[in-house]
Amino acid sequence: MADSSEDMRLRESKEPEAIDEIRTVPNHSAEHRVRHKLDWNVMPLFFVLYMLAFLDRSNIGNAEIAGMAKDLKLTGNRYSLLTMIFYISYVVFEFSLLFWKRFPPHIVAAFVAGAQSWGGMMAIRFLLGAFEAAYAPGIIYLLSFFYLRREVGFRCGLFASAAPLASCFSGALAYGITHGHSKLANWRLLLLVEGLATLIMIPFAYFFIPDSPDKAKFLDENEKAVVRARAVRQTGVVDRVGRLDFKGLLLALVDPIAWLNALMYFGANVSYASLPLYLPTILTELGYSNINAQGLSAPPYFVAFLFAIVTTYIADKTSQRAFMLMATSAVGGAGYVILATVKTVGVRYFATFLASAGVFSTIPNILAWTLNNQGSDTRRGGGLVLINVVGQCGPILGTYALFNDKKDAPQYVMGMSVCAAFMFFTTLLSLALRILVQLKNQRLDREYGANVDEKGEEGAVAVENYGPTFRYVM
Repeated sequence: MADSSEDMRLRESKEPEAIDEIRTVPNHSAEHRVRHKLDWNVMPLFFVLYMLAFLDRSNIGNAEIAGMAKDLKLTGNRYSLLTMIFYISYVVFEFSLLFWKRFPPHIVAAFVAGAQSWGGMMAIRFLLGAFEAAYAPGIIYLLSFFYLRREVGFRCGLFASAAPLASCFSGALAYGITHGHSKLANWRLLLLVEGLATLIMIPFAYFFIPDSPDKAKFLDENEKAVVRARAVRQTGVVDRVGRLDFKGLLLALVDPIAWLNALMYFGANVSYASLPLYLPTILTELGYSNINAQGLSAPPYFVAFLFAIVTTYIADKTSQRAFMLMATSAVGGAGYVILATVKTVGVRYFATFLASAGVFSTIPNILAWTLNNQGSDTRRGGGLVLINVVGQCGPILGTYALFNDKKDAPQYVMGMSVCAAFMFFTTLLSLALRILVQLKNQRLDREYGANVDEKGEEGAVAVENYGPTFRYVM
């Protein structure tokens, strides 16, 4: 692995006087206090915003069985096209990650409730995907500015766990709304309530999300000095915002490690996107009433919420991301195998727990691994762009091709089988990537020596950039 020109510039462009004034040897008690403040001041807001964003994109599954299919005449493949169009615009506008703003501009979600036709709903879903394209990947990218390499995975898990919790909340909310009696159609009321919640959060996002840790209003000057020292230990510079090296970006886009992550993300996303959209429908077709299907879709997602947090925490502590990914993807694959082969209702419902837990915990571990193994800020951003452009094509397959034919209901053998295959494909890719980075680490050990101070205990600088102290996370 050779250093890119960007990496060399990052090491050489440090202002010597400014860097020398910053104490880079970590003060563990001070860092713990700062990390605690970051966790309690930015992570809850990121979490809530992503939960609302995920509600906006996935509530169409609950709306479909709450009367939308009948009112908008969603015959043939119209519902599948509605779910697919979101991801087409999501992929097309993914480049906006590199120009990420401070809050998710998915205000249009509140207007979904006003759609009067299938064509109108298609247009709104397209806009929703375009506006949301940079939000979740942008927050993941921003986390790498707030947290060190060995800390960011757990925060990715906390952030991404909002998705299954949103699905859990969506099921419970849909249950409550569809159980009542409103003059407005139940599905319209459902989408209106969830969309307006996003509008309420916009001022909080604008005023309370800091551009970078050293600009956080909730940190005092001493604590800002700590985050500046952490930034120097990470990348060798204090001001990391506004730097974009196009050569480094191109290097990330052709990096085999980034491509393996992207293919893993594609495989996991085939299942990740289709599950919230079709689980209520699957439960309905297993014989449950519409109202009971809404309620029964919540427990599997709550288990997935817990798994997303626990697995990323363990992977951070052990620095064994590959083994964790192999386990989570295999659990998800096993769930889909059961759904494809077993007809007993109780067993199939149990399988939704396995599928949900496996799928929703695989995604944040892939995101964290992408951040872990790119050695500059620009390349981390490029890696996220790549995995999202490639990976978000997975939902197009998962939401349109696999569950399009109602003749396959309620078992959807083909759809479940393909989801299982892609989850096991992710398992194999995880093993392949671990072998690759292990070989790269062995080569780095031969070149620089095995006993490296990657954590910066002795005041090392730019330890997360490519160089003598950089080692890939396995």
